[in-house]
Amino acid sequence: MAYCADTGSINTSPTTVTPVTISPDPCNNYTVLDDTWRSISNTNASVRNCDRSVSWSGWYRLFINSTSAHIPDTCVAQFSCGTGIALWIRGGHPTVTDGVVTRDVCGDGGSFCCSYGSYPIKVKACPGDYYVYELVRPTRCDMAYCADTGSINTSPTTVTPVTISPDPCNNYTVLDDTWRSISNTNASVRNCDRSVSWSGWYRLFINSTSAHISDTCVPWYSCGTNIPLWIRGGHPTVTDGVVTRDVCGDGGSFCCFFGSYPIKVKACPGDYYVYELVRPTRCDMAYCADTGSINTSPTTVTPVTISPVTNTSSTSTTVTPVTASAVTNTSSTSTTVRPVTASAVTNTSSTSTTVRPVTASADVNITLPEGCTGKNCFENLLDQIDNITSQVLSVNTVTNILTMAFNASGKILESSSSSSSSVSSAELASSGNRILKTSEKLISTLVTPTDTSAAVSLTLPAVEVEVFMVGPQVTLDKIPRLDTTDSSVDIDLIGIAKNNNETGSAAVAFMSYNTMENLLKPDFFNTLNDTNKTMMSTVISATLPKTTNTKLTKPVNFTFKHIREFDPNGSLSCVYWNISEWIVDGCSVLETNSSYTVCSCVHLSTFALIMQTSRPSESDSLLDLLNLVCVTVGLVFFILALLTFALCQWSPAVNNVARINLCISLLSAHLLFLLTQQFLRLIRRHQVLCAVISGVLHFLFLSGFVWMFIEAVLLFICVKNLSQISSKKREVLSSGFLCVIGYTVALVVVSVSVGLFPGGYGSEHCWIKIEKDFIWSFLGPVCVILALNMILFITIVINLNSTLKNLNAEVSQMKQSKIMAFKTLAQFVVLGCSWILGFFTRDRKELEILFLILNSQQGTFIFLVYCVFNNEVREQYRKFFRCLRSGCKKH
Repeated sequence: MAYCADTGSINTSPTTVTPVTISPDPCNNYTVLDDTWRSISNTNASVRNCDRSVSWSGWYRLFINSTSAHIPDTCVAQFSCGTGIALWIRGGHPTVTDGVVTRDVCGDGGSFCCSYGSYPIKVKACPGDYYVYELVRPTRCDMAYCADTGSINTSPTTVTPVTISPDPCNNYTVLDDTWRSISNTNASVRNCDRSVSWSGWYRLFINSTSAHISDTCVPWYSCGTNIPLWIRGGHPTVTDGVVTRDVCGDGGSFCCFFGSYPIKVKACPGDYYVYELVRPTRCDMAYCADTGSINTSPTTVTPVTISPVTNTSSTSTTVTPVTASAVTNTSSTSTTVRPVTASAVTNTSSTSTTVRPVTASADVNITLPEGCTGKNCFENLLDQIDNITSQVLSVNTVTNILTMAFNASGKILESSSSSSSSVSSAELASSGNRILKTSEKLISTLVTPTDTSAAVSLTLPAVEVEVFMVGPQVTLDKIPRLDTTDSSVDIDLIGIAKNNNETGSAAVAFMSYNTMENLLKPDFFNTLNDTNKTMMSTVISATLPKTTNTKLTKPVNFTFKHIREFDPNGSLSCVYWNISEWIVDGCSVLETNSSYTVCSCVHLSTFALIMQTSRPSESDSLLDLLNLVCVTVGLVFFILALLTFALCQWSPAVNNVARINLCISLLSAHLLFLLTQQFLRLIRRHQVLCAVISGVLHFLFLSGFVWMFIEAVLLFICVKNLSQISSKKREVLSSGFLCVIGYTVALVVVSVSVGLFPGGYGSEHCWIKIEKDFIWSFLGPVCVILALNMILFITIVINLNSTLKNLNAEVSQMKQSKIMAFKTLAQFVVLGCSWILGFFTRDRKELEILFLILNSQQGTFIFLVYCVFNNEVREQYRKFFRCLRSGCKKH
């Protein structure tokens, strides 16, 4: 080294050297993301995860089953990778020498690989043949990043190839719809370019002024449509020739939230542009026109700023996917296209988009005095809303009124909670009913006529709304699932529309209330059991506004996301609101897991998901232990009685058919019930298995009661005519005839019950549900049999006492009284009369314990009465035991 010398000018100002901050190399500083459900081979659409709920921070490297993976760089089908919209990157992966690059993120919408866009992410290729990604929260809750272990694409992704046609600057069609202007922000009329038959190249005009498709972000509900389309990448110059540009639509949070098919653009001499337009991917899209300045440089789409996060967990939450839907095509303005040539302009065709006119919404003036928080102010506000006569209102108007109403109801709840006097249950229910009625009326004003299909949605902190309409010319086989953040609904709106013969149209409004449980509390769910009740979902409403025939063609399925921790020991109920209480009527649980529950309902109303959990009780453990011991002892004696009936030699005059089948029925029922209660946690997870078990228990217990009745009849005949019982049984009550009666009666009752109310089986204890008084399908026959048995029992005791006195006059009266007392008590239990105690045991532990002991020991009493106290059987027991002691083999 040597110092350098210069004879030139001197710089007397200090030289500022700007330090460069070197960030850590992400190839050496990343978080592992190893969720197996992200695999591109996972096509299980029943569980859909969500990456919007993850707090992303920094760089990530993907693994699948310990194998290094990467985000796919080619199209991934909808409902893959364990989510609704599987995200992939567009533009290919970089090489190591490329360093950090930015890639667009796409999601397939069914018709186009990039129908949905998410915020761009950064990608870097690392030495060692792996990639790291700076991931961010997606734009929607039904999106998740996909992972693939296959080949890598390092060249830009081509979405749609285009064929270059002859110079379009001399052969184009004029598109001069004034509603396409970027200055048109009238949200009440929304046009659709999907219904236009596009062909060839087009030049745009607005009021005879040459225009171009906007090349910068255009807000929602502009340009006379719901999703105004703009081109991304800037306009070309004349020397660029024909170029292809991506087409974007704003989604509220991201300028390129929605994607449509790319179009070709050309700059023509004379400072104008022509476009080869195609049908957009959705019916709520239209191309936007602008007469302002042109951008000839690539468009930078700036993602929404994401606040800093600290949690780098890659755990994601399962959600139900949101399906893109259409919006109302309500414009009465025709779309006029005129093909022209360079030499002359000739009006050679006029194709119009047919729509139905809509009555313009009148001005609605709803006011709430500032600072007004009392109930009177709230009621006055709702009265003003009730007096609205307009049939159609704009989305903005409905949004403003709903916001005002929910803010007012929230203030009332705040003031009541802070004051010493609490609001009564009746007042809360009344306020909830008013809010529901008001909301449904306002949402119905969003329904407008349509020939095909249309949709409207709005989101507020207190409520989310999805409205879908179909007309007589609808081409859909079924409407998309209507989704909110925590719930969704599947309804056969097409079938309902077809049943409306006059109009052939129908509409459904789906609302999810985030704060309604403060008014319609879960404690309003009145059940016989004293349980803790927890609201496990948001409160939802589903109605058919402005629909003539509202009869459902098939049950409606609601999917609820659990908003609170799921308790496996709890009992979930699908309930609906009925003026002052939550009730279960016409709704049942189809399937459930720790995150979601699917309910099926045969009517529309306001619904919710309520979990019941048992209140802690000190005596429950003691009662459970007593139940286990008593039932086990009873089962042992049932088995002993069956062995005795099968192996011992009985007199031809004795018919044991009823006793044997009684033991079989009760043994099977008690054993199945005991096993069910011991493994209830596991069984409750499978609703179908729980329902089947409850149906089998219903059959077994009923057949047991029928055999008790048959035994009572046989005993009555025996006492009535001891000398003729043998012949009577052979002539009238044969074994085959008794078996037919014993099992057929129970089978018929269960079959009829299933036919009348299929959802009546499978309660929280895998027994019969109490809804719609379905429990009487068991209690009704039991009451009839017990009443008959009680009458026969009393008659038997009277006749038996009289008969024995005559037959055994020489026997000691005391000994006879003791034997009679015991046999009478045992026969009382055998005939099932002790079940009468079950009607009086509620909240009385003493009777509950007595009921448990008596009914669990039916096997014990059968064994004592018919085996131990039978002289012939006892003699055979003695021979058997003597044989065991002396050794039967010697003889």
